[in-house]
Order: sequence, then C-alpha cells, then structure tokens
Amino acid sequence: MKIVSRNEELLRDALSSIPQASSRTSLASCNKLIRFEDISAAAFKIQCGVQKTPCMYSRLSKQYGMDIYLKKEFLQYTGSVKERGVLYLLMSLPQDQQRKGVIVASDNNFSMAVAYHASELRIPVFVIVSTSTAPARVKMCRDYGAMVISYGTTAKDSQVHARRLAQENGYLYLEEEDSAVYLSGLGTVGLEMYEQVPKLDAVIFPAGGHCGLLAGSAAALKHLNPHISIIGVESESFPVLQQSLKAGHPTEDQACNNHHFYGDVSGVCFGSNSLQLTGKLVDKVVAVREEDILISMLRLLEYERATVDAEGAIGLAALVAGKLPELKGKRVAVVICSGNLELHLLQQCIAHALTLDNRVCRFSLVISDCPGDMSKLLEILAREEARVLDIKQERTFVTSELFTVEVICTVETRDKIHTAQLRNVLLERYPRTVWTER
Repeated sequence: MKIVSRNEELLRDALSSIPQASSRTSLASCNKLIRFEDISAAAFKIQCGVQKTPCMYSRLSKQYGMDIYLKKEFLQYTGSVKERGVLYLLMSLPQDQQRKGVIVASDNNFSMAVAYHASELRIPVFVIVSTSTAPARVKMCRDYGAMVISYGTTAKDSQVHARRLAQENGYLYLEEEDSAVYLSGLGTVGLEMYEQVPKLDAVIFPAGGHCGLLAGSAAALKHLNPHISIIGVESESFPVLQQSLKAGHPTEDQACNNHHFYGDVSGVCFGSNSLQLTGKLVDKVVAVREEDILISMLRLLEYERATVDAEGAIGLAALVAGKLPELKGKRVAVVICSGNLELHLLQQCIAHALTLDNRVCRFSLVISDCPGDMSKLLEILAREEARVLDIKQERTFVTSELFTVEVICTVETRDKIHTAQLRNVLLERYPRTVWTER
C-alpha cells in the first residue's frame, strides 16, 4: 500500500526533533521515521506468534448511546497487548544476540511477554525480580520458560543487578522503550481494528506512563483514515501524558509509581518518540477518576465476562464517566489491553465497585430485643428483594434505651433506584435508621 504523502509528512514532522539513541534501554535503536510499511511488516512477521484478537460489538452500547466495539487484547497468551511489540522486538535482534540471551528486571506485562516469547524463540531469558514480588507473578514467569532470580528488596535493586549481569555475561538488558521496532509491533493493533470494524468514528486507547500502544496505533489508523478520532485516557491521579504534552517533553509523576492497582499505566514515563507521535496524531487526551475505572471493571465483568485490570478498563472508563459526550451515536472502538490483576486485588476492586455502583449498601438501626422484631426486619428486606450479605447484632454497647439491640446490616440491591426504594421503606418503619455513606 502506497503511503499518502500527507500522513508521511505528518509522521516525519512528529519524529524530526527526536535524538538518535534511546536512553531507556541498552538496545541501541535508531529513532527513524515510523512508516506505515514498518507497521505492516511487523503485522506480517508476528502473525503466527500472537493472537488476532476479536473486536466485538458490546452489549454496553445501548447503555451509553453509541456503537461500542471492544478490542479484546487481554486474550493474548500472557494477557497483554505488550506481546505484539515484544515479539517484533525479539525477532528483530541479531542472531548472535539471540544466542547470548536477554534479561529484564520487573514483574510487569512487558517482562511476562519477554519471558514467554523469548522462550518460544529459544532465546535464553532471565527475569530479575525483587523479593517483594507476588509469588503468582514469579511462578507465571517460570511457567513461561524464563530463569527467574529474586534479588533485592526494591525494583531499583533488581534493575541494578540485572544491568550488572547483562554487562558481565553479554545479555541484552531490555526495558520497555519506544523504539521504532517496538512501536511498530504495538501499532498492529490499529491495523487489525481498521480491518475488523468498518466506518470507525473514534478509537479509545489507554495512555498514562506508557503510551506506545496509543502512539503506534495512531500512526497506523491516521494513515488509513485521517478522519478517525484517536483518544487517549489516563488517570486523574497521575496525568503524566497531559503534563508532558503541555511541557513539550517527557515528565514523570512519581506520586503513584509502582501502584499495584494501576500496574503498567503508572510505570516510568515514555520516551520522546511516543510523546511526539501522540502530540501530532492523537486528537484528545482525557483523565478519569479511580472510581470510574472500578465501575468500568465491573461493567466489563458483568456484560462481557471479561476480567481485566485498571489498564484494561481505563479506556471504557472515559465512556462510563461521560467524558466523551461528542461520541454519542457514533461508532467507537475501545482497546481492552490487559487482564493481569492479582486475585486479592480483583476481589477488593469488585467489592468496592459494587458499593460505588450503589449495589451493596450498609445501614444500622435499633430495635427492641424481643422475639419477633428481628423477623419483622428480615421480612421487610425479603419483601423488598434485598439480599442480606451480612448482619450483626450489638447489645452491650447500645447507647439507647435498655433492652434494645443495634442491628448492622449489609445488603445487595439491583441498582441505585432499588437502593433508594429500600432506604425509604426502612426510614418509614425505623425513623432512626442510619445509612452508611460511601
């Protein structure tokens, strides 16, 4: 396919001011022009190593007043879109370096993708993690075929050790970066979405600390159709992309680094390639609250049976929060890029999301400590179709009149309207009911 000159000039302008070497990885790669042919070549080369994930019409469409298509990249083998860039990066290494091996120093999606695909390509791979790394992540990297070494109590300790091992043994130390090769691999997502969903009006991507997916896919989509609106979404807790675009150079927000909930979204900052491409090709960047991300995770679990992490849910969160009203009635694709959330965090996130969605509520009231009064309360809850999750009785420290009992009850309701209806019924029967606010 011949490049349209307008888009080629746009990409060339985006990268013209970038230095010639990446400081974020020991892989020396020239920051050359990212052409559409580079992304097409990446798609051809990695097609047998990664999944061509579905981009499916979502049942959430009616709820939010637009045609929503979900690109389910969390269905990749390691649960992350990072596989695309990693596989193309590893396949592009010289043969002598492939024989020597590669080394990474983290437990994020990038490292898991390196562990799996390096093993599949028969490249020796070493993963250095801190002693605080979750055992499940360590086991997963070992299952993928990597040699995992625990060293140090912090991520910085493991990174220093990995660099030392790389220097002593000739391994290539890899860190997520924004070379043309890596961005071209990630940009294959844009190619697939353009094929899978005709007449797209907008595509929503996660942004934040690493915006290689946003930048690479924007390069592909804007070449194929300059009228497609490209939107990035990041967290209000660390709007690093918006700050960097405003400053004109990459900045790094340290406040939420290594936050387990946000995962790769809160990682170290992107490089100049990604920032320049984003500034030229991305139409809009919005920020969402943590509460919106949690609700988005709940919606995906309920409507799509998709268990995703914050990075995977953050794109949909922009629609949940009503941040993009201009997309009403449009055809919109959302990239669900990651599904690697630890189980204990998943339980906490869903429990919190249910309270935010007014589906789980708690109240306390005082009733007489007489036979039948508790039964009457339970009859009211049953009549109102509220599911009792937990109920406790406090007699000793009740501050009201004697021979009474304080009942603290947690119930599940259908939605906000059902919760309000239950509250009115309880207040009518028990005027001193205290409702626990979120």
